[in-house]
Amino acid sequence: MDTKTKELVNKGVMLPLMEEFYTIQGEGNHTGTAAYFIRVGGCDVGCHWCDVKESWDANLHPPTHADIIVENASKYKTIVITGGEPLMWDMQYLTSSLQNKGLQTHIETSGAYPLSGQWNWICLSPKKTKLPLEGIYPEAHELKMIIHNKSDFEFAEQQAAKVSDKCTLYLQPEWSKKETMTPQIVDYVMKNPQWKISLQTHKYLNIP
Repeated sequence: MDTKTKELVNKGVMLPLMEEFYTIQGEGNHTGTAAYFIRVGGCDVGCHWCDVKESWDANLHPPTHADIIVENASKYKTIVITGGEPLMWDMQYLTSSLQNKGLQTHIETSGAYPLSGQWNWICLSPKKTKLPLEGIYPEAHELKMIIHNKSDFEFAEQQAAKVSDKCTLYLQPEWSKKETMTPQIVDYVMKNPQWKISLQTHKYLNIP
């Protein structure tokens, strides 16, 4: 990567684009909603159950000018920025450009890096391996906790104590453990109705 490209990447004018696609949001508050996904490469959070580990190495994904990304997204309404961990990069240029076209900007993030960009919806999904920075908790609209084992319920409560009262709380079974953990999540939510259940419905529907 040459010096000029590095400078543009640092400013968020170019981003390591892994993929972009139009599909149905499968998880959380906006489940069932048509959305255009922009997946940005680069992540060092290191979830062992991550289903897009090919996104981790940003060097594998070509720096793409944000104006091109915006142009590709411009005919859709709801734009979801995901990764990888998108907040490794400055999101201001991309999101302001999207919002200037009247588009809704959503992000899915672990919160492990400083919040940048302009967002209509922030889905915070904390991970034990690299905890969120304190500043993102009050900004989150949705807290999505992945439940892989019983200890994750305690971790979920610890994280829920940090978000605002307006933040919607979700428990989602980790896909490889769904047969074991889903019944436990159902029981937990019935006893703790401040939580809701999120499922990876796109996987049940066999769509991206």
